[in-house]
Amino acid sequence: MSSGLIIETRDLRKTYKVGKVDVSALRGVDLSVQPGDFLAIVGPSGSGKSTLFHIIGGLTPPTSGQVHVGGRDLALLTDAGRTRLRKRTVGFVFQKFNLLPNLTARDNIAVARYIAGNHAGPDPEFQELLRFLGIDHRLDHKPNALSGGEQQRIAIARAIVNHPAILLADEPTGNLDTENSKAVLEVLCDLNKRLGQTILMITHNPEAAVFAHRTIHMRDGRIIEKT
Repeated sequence: MSSGLIIETRDLRKTYKVGKVDVSALRGVDLSVQPGDFLAIVGPSGSGKSTLFHIIGGLTPPTSGQVHVGGRDLALLTDAGRTRLRKRTVGFVFQKFNLLPNLTARDNIAVARYIAGNHAGPDPEFQELLRFLGIDHRLDHKPNALSGGEQQRIAIARAIVNHPAILLADEPTGNLDTENSKAVLEVLCDLNKRLGQTILMITHNPEAAVFAHRTIHMRDGRIIEKT
């Protein structure tokens, strides 16, 4: 595997059992991501992009092939090691905001710090980031008092509060209208430019993909085009 890459896969394959039938979700995917890159992975449902997302995030193992994330060979990590990777190296943003409804926005973010074992308060740099995200004045509100765009920005803040090297975003605008989608995508672009945040975004929407530096198109478990 090449040095200097923050994400790299080689001949990555994933097969699921559906009854007695083997279904190939990934069929030999080679992927290289440099630190500070903003990569969009585009494809229709069933193309394998979400399976690739889950493998890179250490959420599910591949059937075969190699995957290195943040300099670590995921095949060599224990379950505890993969959990540490998800706590400290990779931040996740999903289509569903997954905010805890009974907690304020502030406490939803604090939960991520606590889970990662970071019991100190947010640092001044992160406080500035909250202002940059436009949510510093909304932190004492619960999710049901926030707009969809605000909830997704809270989810982004929660994902990066521990300064992960990689942000994985799975259809981050899927539950948003056009205006809020554009706002969230602009936030991701600014995070990439301002902090050098490495971002891998899964999307079925070509209009969202144009915000990324590079786009990889998937179909039937394979990369069919890189732009």
